[in-house]
Amino acid sequence: MELEELEGLEPVSPNGQYFSSDALSVSFLAVLESEIPIDLESQSMFLLKNVFLPISPRFSSIMVENNGKKEWKRVEVKLEDHLHIPTFPSNLSPKSYDKYIDDYLSKLSTERFPQGKPLWEVHIVNYPTSNAAGNIIFKFHHALGDGYSLMGALISSLQRADDPSLPLTFPSQQRSESKENFVTKTFSAVGNTISDFWSASLKIMKEDDLTPIKSGNDAIEFRPSTVSTMTFSLDQIKSIKNKLGMTVNDVLTGMIFFGTRLYMQEINQSSSKADCTSIMLINTRLIGDYVRLRR
Repeated sequence: MELEELEGLEPVSPNGQYFSSDALSVSFLAVLESEIPIDLESQSMFLLKNVFLPISPRFSSIMVENNGKKEWKRVEVKLEDHLHIPTFPSNLSPKSYDKYIDDYLSKLSTERFPQGKPLWEVHIVNYPTSNAAGNIIFKFHHALGDGYSLMGALISSLQRADDPSLPLTFPSQQRSESKENFVTKTFSAVGNTISDFWSASLKIMKEDDLTPIKSGNDAIEFRPSTVSTMTFSLDQIKSIKNKLGMTVNDVLTGMIFFGTRLYMQEINQSSSKADCTSIMLINTRLIGDYVRLRR
């Protein structure tokens, strides 16, 4: 890979540096399901070169250190190094391929990106599963951006089925909140923030109990993980959101924490009363509708 000498390198954000260190390296996976088999050769390389790479300069950059500061440096991208096509046994049932993909995702989640190349990969799994004829797996390092911006990057590379010349559009969020409700929610949010800060401060002074999600063993980051998939109806999530007067983030956060607690109880009933702490990364932007990445 030949480096391009560019002036005025873009600095890596504090979050980007935090998520890319010797102690912590965070990446996430996104899976797109296709109703038809995926063209593995010409179409994939064409889309990566002409649609995906131009979306963001960071997709063509590596992280370098200059005078103690990390910066993004543009490089020449060899697409063949970023496109992976796994081979599974042929003529299996869709449910069998479901298991193969879950295992493949588990393997990807524990692998670090190689040094000296842009921090993304695309994996094409062209085997029929229970939900799709093929799957495209995107793996991004969190230093490239947060979930909202990278989701916007993926959406920007898609086209409308009815008219590819038109940009994607989504229904705008309708807000009919009164001024009184806004003031009430604002003061409530401030109070909750103070309460959460105080609770977090107390948590720092006390170590979590040993539970199924905290074994106390060393080097657990190098152990294999297991991916399991569940499907939830967006209509059900919206119904809960409206009934309780909360946001989609609130509903999803509650589902994840409740599911984690149920898992702990299933493994060890006594852990239902254990003290434990977890962290979840969610989008907190006050954006009512879809905004194109270039904006």
